[in-house]
Amino acid sequence: MPNIASSIRQVRTDKRRTLRNKNIRSRVKTDITKADKLITAGKFEEAKQAVTLAVRELDKAAVKGILHQNNASRRKSRLVARLNKATKPSA
Repeated sequence: MPNIASSIRQVRTDKRRTLRNKNIRSRVKTDITKADKLITAGKFEEAKQAVTLAVRELDKAAVKGILHQNNASRRKSRLVARLNKATKPSA
């Protein structure tokens, strides 16, 4: 535990930020997992909605600085690619 007053205050704010960040990261992971499961199950209409929701949450996390913009973009790209590959009719 720090002895300096400013460091004590910083520890308190770090705890609050950590909780907020953990909550948002968890929500992002949950939305991506739900979308993946729907894609795997072949429920493409529901999967499109889930992917849209996951992309929205990724964008929010990136804007808030919880995820790096490139990290969010990479996750969105991979998720949409999985959806497109699954919905594409096989020739």
